[in-house]
Amino acid sequence: MSTKKIPQRQCIGCGEMKNKKEMLRVLKTTDEQIIIDATGRKNGRGAYICPSMDCYKKAVKNKGLERSLKMAIPKEVYEALEKEMDSIGEQ
Repeated sequence: MSTKKIPQRQCIGCGEMKNKKEMLRVLKTTDEQIIIDATGRKNGRGAYICPSMDCYKKAVKNKGLERSLKMAIPKEVYEALEKEMDSIGEQ
């Protein structure tokens, strides 16, 4: 019997490979919008980040999100991502 492969993704903050389901997905849609994809199933180019403030701060500092999505990221996206991190940290 074969074992099921667990999808791994690299965090744009710390650079570690982790399970896809335990990470947040930031998505660039086909019409150049940036959204946070909670389901992980929407169409577009995605970047993954660990749900921790340390990884968020590293991603902002080294411009990991801009590099992954190949475009400039508006300040509002970073603010929305920070709020999402805060809400996850409170749970």
